[in-house]
This record gives sequence, C-alpha cells and structure tokens, in this order.
Amino acid sequence: MKTLRIIFLVILLLSGCRKSDDTTYIPPSNDVFVVPSTPDIAIYEINHRAFSTDGKLNSILPRLDSIKSLGINVIWLMPVHPIGKKNSVGQMGSPYSVQNYLEINPELGNLDDLKNLVSEAHKKGMAVILDWVANHTAWDNPWIANKDWYTQDGNGNIIHPPGTNWLDVADLNYDNAEMRQAMIAAMKYWIVSAGVDGYRCDAADFVPFDFWKQAIDSLKMIPERKLLLLAEGARIDHFTAGFQMNFSWSYLEKLKNIFRNHQTAGGLFATNQSENGVLPDSARKLRFTTNHDETAWNDTPLGVFGGKQASMAAFVLVSFMGGVPLIYNGQEVGCPVKLPLFTTSPIDWTTNPGMMKEYRSLMSSRQKSQALKRGAIESFPDDDVVVFKRIYENNPEVLVMVNTRNQIIDYPLPSSLLHSDWLNGLDQTQVNLGDTLKFQPWQYLILTKP
Repeated sequence: MKTLRIIFLVILLLSGCRKSDDTTYIPPSNDVFVVPSTPDIAIYEINHRAFSTDGKLNSILPRLDSIKSLGINVIWLMPVHPIGKKNSVGQMGSPYSVQNYLEINPELGNLDDLKNLVSEAHKKGMAVILDWVANHTAWDNPWIANKDWYTQDGNGNIIHPPGTNWLDVADLNYDNAEMRQAMIAAMKYWIVSAGVDGYRCDAADFVPFDFWKQAIDSLKMIPERKLLLLAEGARIDHFTAGFQMNFSWSYLEKLKNIFRNHQTAGGLFATNQSENGVLPDSARKLRFTTNHDETAWNDTPLGVFGGKQASMAAFVLVSFMGGVPLIYNGQEVGCPVKLPLFTTSPIDWTTNPGMMKEYRSLMSSRQKSQALKRGAIESFPDDDVVVFKRIYENNPEVLVMVNTRNQIIDYPLPSSLLHSDWLNGLDQTQVNLGDTLKFQPWQYLILTKP
C-alpha cells in the first residue's frame, strides 16, 4: 500500500491535481516572503536532537527571536523525514536515512507544525530550508520495491553508496528516469505544501550534475517562488546547475592549520582567492567554524581552535572575509560538548551568555555593512595576524585584524594604515592607529571608516 500511495502522490504532484488532506499538493500559503539575496544571507543550522529537550518542531518557536538576534535570515533544518529502521545505526538511527520523502518524522511533529514554523519564521524575516538527501534512502523506504531505482552489484543486489561506510542506506540509481521524476516531485511537495524556501542538498557531489540541473530547472517553474539552494559539495558545476551556494571546506581546513599548526596566517588569502575567484558573481561559498558533522565527529569550535576566544577569532575570519556565514546550534553559547547525530543531547542555552552577546555584536556589524558582504579585499599578508580591508563603492571601508596566535603579537602597521583614523565597528569608539599594534592572544579588531 505504501508503494501505491507514493506512486499516487507522484502522479498528483506531476499533474498539479489537488485534494484537501495534508498529504497532497496544495497551493502556496498566502504569506508573501521574499528570500534574501545571496550576499546578504546568514544561515543557522538546527539539529532537532540537540536544539530542545523534546526535539519537536514546535520547540523551535520560542527561540526564533534569539536566532533572529544573531543576524540570521535563513534557518536550515536537518532532515525532517521518518528515519529508517532497517540496518539503522546508533541508538536512534541517522536522520540522513530517509524512510519516506513525503512524510514528517512523528518524533518532530506533523505537517501543520512545519507549516506553522515556516510561517512564524517568515513573519520574523527568516527563510526556512530543509535538508534534502538525494543520494540514498533508508533500506525500508517504499521506493526499495522499485529495484531498478537503486544501484546494484554484479549479482543484482542493491548496494550502499560506493566508497562509503554508510551501511544504513541504499544508493539511488540516477540512470533511472522514473526515480528522477519521483525525486523532483517530492522536492516540489515541501515547497508547495509547507512553504519552505529551498534545500540544503546532502552529499551533492555524489549526485550527477544533469540531475541537479533537471531538478532545479523544474523547481524554478513553481509560480511566484524564489528558492535558496545550498549544495553540500565543492564542485564548481553546482552553480551551473542552479545552486547559489556550496561548501567551503578548503577554507576551514586552512583556518585549522593556521590556528592549530602555526601555518602562516597570510596563506589564508590564497585559499580565499582559490575558492572565490572561480565563482559566478551571484554565487557564494558557505563558511563555518563548525556544523553538525564537524561537531559530532571532530570537536566543537572551542576544542578545534583552542578555547572560547580563539573560536571567536576564527569566526570573524569565516564571516568577514567573504561568503555566507553559518552558525550551528549551540555554537553561539560555546556549547562545550560534541553534539551526537544518532542520540539526543539537549543544549544548555544558559552556557556562556557573554559569547551569545559577542556573536550578536559581530553578526550585527556584518549585517549593517555592505562592504563586509559585497566588498573587494585588500590584503596585508603577515605571518601571525590576518589583516584585510573590505571596500565596496561609496560605503564605509572596513578593516579586519585578527591575531591567530595564543600569544601577544607586536604587529607593525603597513604604510597605508599608519596614523589612520577609524571607528571601532562594534562599539563606535574612535581608534587612531599609530606605528604598531600590540595584539593580545586571539584578539581581533573590526574598524570602520568614520
């Protein structure tokens, strides 16, 4: 019956037919919401199993104002679908093992809860995107009855994604046209029925370019909807397919090497240029000090970079040098524990209130500055301190200076900055630069032209 229901829903979605129950294709809601332009985006990622004690969609609502206060205008929800039971991993299974693309995990709530969350986020000026898992499904997904929809070995056995240890999921076969159409129909469903604003597409490098192009072209045909599309991948052809953003792993790895392994701080500029120099004008890299994978499998930003102040210094560099900044839930309060993916581990939101204030101040500074979001970079390479200007048209220039070392650094100012006057971008006090600056460990300065 489940297989028949899926086929029926696909037909409905593709034909545009409508019914009154909550499982069918219905018109968009009446709330008019325009998603932000890509350079203006700041994303907040929610792991349901960590965000609240009960993990419900409704439990996100009381913290929407707190999320908004961080300068956030896009919320990314980790997968909301039922989780596969067959071959599952961990205590509760992986949220990236999708049992049904057209249903909500009952642990989170229901469709009305998602629609309400999207509506309330829209009222506060925030878009909502869903995590979309297109590369594979759970082994007990109804699609598994369609064997040709999956990759098979030489003996005709469905296999898990090649080159991975993801034994809890079955690899989809993108040579199958019917499967592609079902996937596109499912992606349309949540945009139209729940009003979501797009997708963060998991393991996007594993999925063929021509499918992403086909899917995004189809999604763009939904009337009166501009969508946000983020690829978890690094391929340049994601942007040709229609994604506005993909991941900035090279920048993160370079940042780790500078902070932890004492590589030359000025080397960050070359990595920044190698990532951004090949992008279309409208595209951006997603930049972060952590996300759900980093915090679960590696460490928190505090552990990775060397403490609270070091993590803040690193965050300045991922959010002010270019790209779209990401905050992962709990990061803003310096959550000291690794947040698992396969079990619950609720965040203590009372931890480190000073860090929350600091994140708010930094993100407010970025939000107000066209130079920080769109400006060209003038760099001043140094072994220990990352120093650069952001310059955009007639907007006030911004000077960013970050000590990447856990020691006091005497920094001789470049000739063009000697004896120049600035405002502190965080508290608007006057700053006069002399010949040198003495940076405390992990200290940063954000200066703007008066």
